[in-house]
Amino acid sequence: MSLHRGDDLEDDFIPDDTVALSDSEGNAEGHTHDIEQLLSADEEYAAAAKSQSDGISDKKRKRREKHKEKKAKRRKLEESAESAEADYIAARSPAALAEYLSSAQAKSLSRLSTLELQDRAIPENSLADTTQWKGLRTLDRLEDFIISAVPSLHTRLSQRTKSPGSPTLLFITGAALRVTDVTRVLRSKKLRGEKGGEVAKLFAKHFKLQEHVAYLKKTKVGSAVGTPSRIGKLLCDTDALTVSALSHIVLDISYQDAKKRNLLDIPETRDEVFKTVLAAPLVLEGIKSGKIQVVLF
Repeated sequence: MSLHRGDDLEDDFIPDDTVALSDSEGNAEGHTHDIEQLLSADEEYAAAAKSQSDGISDKKRKRREKHKEKKAKRRKLEESAESAEADYIAARSPAALAEYLSSAQAKSLSRLSTLELQDRAIPENSLADTTQWKGLRTLDRLEDFIISAVPSLHTRLSQRTKSPGSPTLLFITGAALRVTDVTRVLRSKKLRGEKGGEVAKLFAKHFKLQEHVAYLKKTKVGSAVGTPSRIGKLLCDTDALTVSALSHIVLDISYQDAKKRNLLDIPETRDEVFKTVLAAPLVLEGIKSGKIQVVLF
């Protein structure tokens, strides 16, 4: 009997197309199909997860934007309320303002006699009359306030500054952050035009006194914004800040701290205003002679 090996097929043998695939071949094709389904499911899951994540991110972004809007509105309302209270003081006639400043000065200079206080008092004719201004005294109206209520200051701010460290305006405010905000407003071309000098930012936080001295001695400034402490030191203890061109001093009483106190309510800032800034000999002389006007904003 002859034995047939696996390759002993007829030369003309043709495989039948209807013959089923082997188990291994069928399983391989099925396995590939299963993998494709799994990959497709993973992609769908990833897409759904991304879509959900994007949706959450959008919600968080919108929530943050709404929070910022509410915070800005609340701040504006608070500022308006504070300004309304400050307006009650700042919008008074020069005669009433003279009394208000005299009362505040007496608190800081309590050891002086009545005659000595009178000698340092700010005369009524040196106080700018801004009663015609009917708007709020908020930071976003400062530009318009200067142009409409103190036109002489607007004119001076737009003129070329001749000497370093000799501003036409001293703007006194109670906090470093407020100094920065006011400086930004006063840098407006609407106020300075093309010729106006630089705007100096003067407060103790982050800046040493000698840094300000060096800056003022080489820079032609049209206005200087600062806290009473730093401006007082520059006026009384150095020769870097001069009053040769000084025409206006603005006392910023529209700004209030967390305890709703303005520049002249806070003992420390009130003392600096009356003991250094307004008491500097050349400043006091200029105020009493009418060369320097005091403005309450």
